[in-house]
Amino acid sequence: MKKISLLLLVVVTFFSCKKDEYDVILRQGTVYDGSGNPPVVADVGIKADTIAFIGDLSKAVGKKEVDATGLAVAPGFINMLSWAVESLIIDGNSQADIRQGVTLEVFGEGGSMGPINEDMRKGMLDDMRRNPDYAYDIDWTTLDEYLVSLTKRGIAPNVASFIGATTVRVHELAYENRLPNEEEMARMKELVRKAMEDGALGVGSSLIYAPANYSSTEELIELCKVASEYGGMYITHMRSEGNGIFGAVDETIRIAREAGLPAEIYHLKMAGQQNWNKLDSVLAMIDQANKSGVKITADMYTYRAGATGLDAAMPPWLQEGGLHEWIKKMKNPKFRKMALEEMKKPSDKWENLLLMSGSPDNVLLLGFNNDSLRQFTGKTLAEVAKIYGKSPEETAMDLVAADSSRVGTAYFMMSEDNIKRQIALPYLSFGSDAGSPAPEGIFLNSNDHPRAYGNFARLLGKYVRDEKVIPMEEAIRKLTSLPASNLKIKKRGSLKPGYYADVVAFDPEEIQDHATFEKPHQYSTGMMHVFVNGEQVLKDGEHTGARPGRVVRGPGWKGE
Repeated sequence: MKKISLLLLVVVTFFSCKKDEYDVILRQGTVYDGSGNPPVVADVGIKADTIAFIGDLSKAVGKKEVDATGLAVAPGFINMLSWAVESLIIDGNSQADIRQGVTLEVFGEGGSMGPINEDMRKGMLDDMRRNPDYAYDIDWTTLDEYLVSLTKRGIAPNVASFIGATTVRVHELAYENRLPNEEEMARMKELVRKAMEDGALGVGSSLIYAPANYSSTEELIELCKVASEYGGMYITHMRSEGNGIFGAVDETIRIAREAGLPAEIYHLKMAGQQNWNKLDSVLAMIDQANKSGVKITADMYTYRAGATGLDAAMPPWLQEGGLHEWIKKMKNPKFRKMALEEMKKPSDKWENLLLMSGSPDNVLLLGFNNDSLRQFTGKTLAEVAKIYGKSPEETAMDLVAADSSRVGTAYFMMSEDNIKRQIALPYLSFGSDAGSPAPEGIFLNSNDHPRAYGNFARLLGKYVRDEKVIPMEEAIRKLTSLPASNLKIKKRGSLKPGYYADVVAFDPEEIQDHATFEKPHQYSTGMMHVFVNGEQVLKDGEHTGARPGRVVRGPGWKGE
């Protein structure tokens, strides 16, 4: 009996002395939980892929321990508008975004990587032949298969996506400028249904561009009604961000109201100096919608210039039928003359970003497929027009035709004062509207918009620390729990026990963007440690090579 009691005492003593063990402990960081509340100094314990404890872990041990003293510790950041759909195939490390703390990339601005049919697959392969830098195997058909394919290839961040309204339209109507008939509309809705059940976040549109702007409001409402059944949302690059912005906001609110779902405005902006004073009216429209029970949110990037292509300087009818037909029309003297006349005149029928920029000196050329044209990368449209001895409008046409692409372009159109006011909006989150490249290899063949390397660091450095537009805790809320809540993503976006361990630690005094339009391929600095699903992908500011990224699915998904 005494032997049993002694053995029991030894066992009890052993377990009472044994310290709790964690896979990772971040010690004594300034913890921002994502709620917007002030931070607290605490330890964060991670077990496997999950946050296990936040508080005092002085009596615990970690297999890996990180001294986070003086660092801000926060949930991983959510990139609400990512175009890393191809850059992650080329380089799964996602260097540009990981080094800013982005742990979730959200795709689907009008175009999504699925569903695709055989004609669409052929079109993608044709694009790759024109730009072999971005060549890859297309081993998917549906949107979900694409996302799963990414994770099988190995990627550092998590990924999620909306289904693109443009993609659905092209799947059934190709590039025809007409309304779908009843049977086509039924098939389009079924594609949305399948995507929602596979975990799409909702429906995304990009209504400034052809063929997206061939869609009617009613067509979009019907697609969004399907997303609404699954708890999804509508997210949109509106038909206008300038001269016709009031009508575009009205359309967004109408779609949300009639389809019965929340809506978000991509990269909110007042484009063109003549439109800068419209911000108050636009915000009043959004406030009124929210008061009436229609939830409207927005996101933005932190730069005065937007980046798209020279297609945004040309009328939509010229682009009908796709790239080959677009080039053919530009070479037809009759159509060329008609288009040139339209490009030089303000219009409420389409958004002309060349005119909104005020001058071709404010239009910067970012990238070409054709090696012979890459000499113009980083030059303005005005500079190239002078070299060609032609008008800026004709030069834009010649460049598209010669490059067989839309030609990557930055347009300087926005007000710095408006940017600061928008950053402070309580319902506004952030998206880079860019890929996640690295300053090496094929990525150096074109100039990215600096937002690809600096959007999130710029917010935390320039606008939070230096200019004090909003406090740090509010900025982190806008990068984490706000977008997670809007997207209805489970167990991400906050530092809470039981949530997935997407965790970042950065130096608030050193976080800084360095990319410029002249030299865009420069990493941001100050982000020290990044964990994705509990695995460290950034250590002391350097990528570890780990690729633990997963597919994050929306509210309609029924899987585990």
